[in-house]
Amino acid sequence: MNAEMINERDLITMKLLYYFITVKNYSPIIVQGAKNEIWLENLEEDVKIVRIVNNYIHNDEQMEFDIFKTKRLVSKIKKKTFSFKMQVLNIFTDLGDNVNLEKLDNSDKVYKYINAKVEKDILDNSIIKSNFSDLKNNFQFREEGFSLFLKITNEINQKNREEAVKNGDIFENKKIIVTYILIGILVFIFLAGTFLGQNNFLINYFAIYGPYIRNYHEYYRLLTGTFLHGGIFHLLSNCYALYIIGSQIESFYGKKKFILIYLFSAICGSLMSIALSNNASIGASGAIFGLMGSLLYFGYYYRVYIGSTWKTNILPVIILNLLLGFMLPNIDYFAHIGGLIAGVLISMALGLKYKKNKRDQINGVILSMIFLGFLVYLGIFLK
Repeated sequence: MNAEMINERDLITMKLLYYFITVKNYSPIIVQGAKNEIWLENLEEDVKIVRIVNNYIHNDEQMEFDIFKTKRLVSKIKKKTFSFKMQVLNIFTDLGDNVNLEKLDNSDKVYKYINAKVEKDILDNSIIKSNFSDLKNNFQFREEGFSLFLKITNEINQKNREEAVKNGDIFENKKIIVTYILIGILVFIFLAGTFLGQNNFLINYFAIYGPYIRNYHEYYRLLTGTFLHGGIFHLLSNCYALYIIGSQIESFYGKKKFILIYLFSAICGSLMSIALSNNASIGASGAIFGLMGSLLYFGYYYRVYIGSTWKTNILPVIILNLLLGFMLPNIDYFAHIGGLIAGVLISMALGLKYKKNKRDQINGVILSMIFLGFLVYLGIFLK
């Protein structure tokens, strides 16, 4: 291959791929039914889909069919990724002179269209300037022809290898320690209370009970009550849930973040319980629902990699457990809801490895503190 073999269209495509993949962290995706097209996806950007079309489209009728097909494919991606709104940038590198692209309404906030026959069409485009203002600086290369082709190809491959390493690090099986320690503590406290005949004593002095927390300032109950259980079935069901969900959260977030998520969710679940109920409460379910919320947050941000599992497994399990809390007797569903919300918020504040977004983390910290303060006011000061 030499410089003469690389035409203007190929260079534009390669430069666009370099920019969107290596600079803006878009990932190539496989879309069934798309030929001679490159689809790039980054769900953290305002423009979530970039579509580079190398097909020759010679008239308006073909263009209308292309738009219809694209919207149908985007609809499938939205369902797969659980996205409600998805901006799409369509870049055409081989439009015929008979295609009137000006007829398309580029004021549409969802679908944008660019005719890019030459590089200047990209650099001077108002859509590019408003959404990707740094593209121009990343379109300048010293290399030319085949040397440029090799440079861009190597850098794209390097970026893909780095992303593969990061994803491998996130999803590889890790040594689980904290989850087992928590299960051990729950079992030990239950067995000790049972064999020593002190279960009633533990419940009387350490259960989550609003009047004692408010009137006698026994705030430790907000946490100690989450380590007590009323029977063997109660204990085993919570330990099993902790084993299944806790091991995943510990693996995905790391041990320190896992502890913070667990404790924050446990306390928030207890606070919501005393705020909305006058009954005594025990059990780790508030903290476990916090782990579910954390898993929900993780699944949303990594839904591209875990696919339909997020919708078919994670979300239905959480909804089912919430419904059971409302349907079955003697279930502290207020603690479940409080823990679930707390798990989502504190996970946002702590951030995900390789997915850290300072704005989201700051918002997560603020929302977590507001939620905690609201529950303290509602559960301790208002009643």
